[in-house]
Amino acid sequence: MMQNRLFNAAIFILTALFLTGGEVSVYSQTPEAAVKPSVVTGDVATVSGNGIIVNTKAGPVNVSFTEKTEFKRVSAEKPDLKTATPAASSDVGAGDKVIVTGILSKDGKSIPARSVFLMTKSDIAQKATKEIEQWRTRGINGKVLSIDPASKQITVQIAGLMRNTSMLLTPKENAQFLRYAPDSIRFDEAKASSISEIQVGDMLRALGDKSADGTSFAAEEVVSGAFQTLAGTVKSVDAVKGEVVISDLKSKKDITVVVTESSVLKKFPPEMAQRMAGSQAGPGGARPPGGGRPPEADGQSQGNRGGGQGRGLSGGRAGGIDDMLERFPTITPSDLKPGDMIAISSSKGSSTDRVKAIKLLAGVEPFLQTARATGGGNQRNQGVPGGLSIPGLEGIGFP
Repeated sequence: MMQNRLFNAAIFILTALFLTGGEVSVYSQTPEAAVKPSVVTGDVATVSGNGIIVNTKAGPVNVSFTEKTEFKRVSAEKPDLKTATPAASSDVGAGDKVIVTGILSKDGKSIPARSVFLMTKSDIAQKATKEIEQWRTRGINGKVLSIDPASKQITVQIAGLMRNTSMLLTPKENAQFLRYAPDSIRFDEAKASSISEIQVGDMLRALGDKSADGTSFAAEEVVSGAFQTLAGTVKSVDAVKGEVVISDLKSKKDITVVVTESSVLKKFPPEMAQRMAGSQAGPGGARPPGGGRPPEADGQSQGNRGGGQGRGLSGGRAGGIDDMLERFPTITPSDLKPGDMIAISSSKGSSTDRVKAIKLLAGVEPFLQTARATGGGNQRNQGVPGGLSIPGLEGIGFP
């Protein structure tokens, strides 16, 4: 579930800032002072005997090693150049992240390395594993119901398999806030933010400590964004481009859904979809969140009451929504055909006719049919008819 890692962007912003300040003072004491020193950051694509190819945002750069090149290894756990340990050219491998200093060629395609700071692929993988476990066991994920600017407290709705609960979030001192950029579902493109940017209706994921009774949460890191849920009928599929055109059930307009490598595509098992959709509707219409006593689903008791759904949502406890979603069959755009009904979650961007899918769920016909039958044409829940929530679409996934 975790496609972008919290530490990646922070590591290289932090280390590049340290490095730029330090290297400029070194270069100023040499005859090359008139030449602007360069800092190249990126991923190692290939390794040769006397150099490497680094993929940067500006394109590939050929980095050559000399007898004077200094190599240092930076810890993924504590990315501080001051504590970097000595390394050798043989320690650099494909997939590693590097920061290279030197004088970049005029065409920007090559650089003789003065120093190479590397973070190995294996260290990054170990860090990622720890990050995932942290967000699973110490994270919550939900929708912002209200914000109290005076107390800086946020009420978050935590979605469960069959019912919703709420939790009061209070930021810890020096808590970090990040916000997804418009039209982006990439965590490494998230920007530094503040509690003042969070709005009612936003999706929020936080890392911190939950109270013993599960009703409050002390957050040390908060990631928020404006997201939407759309549902519609598939009109066409371009599997090569990864694009699915749907007729939106709310607006009746065509929307192009773009599937990226980070999109999660799953299909509801038919029997489970029928059972869960039926449980959300009663004789009087759609069952409100948390209303009534929902039946058991897929062998899992409703359990986790009194706030326990928060941990389930973040995948740390059996029966949570993310945990449930992971067990669903994975599909590709080629598995979809005209006439299928799908539901997606995406960020709210400037475009209304083209969106990037964060999650795409097929097999949702029972939920939409129940919404039509019980909603009386009432359009709520950001595009899903009848206000019927579709389990699995809530949340923004692991950072």
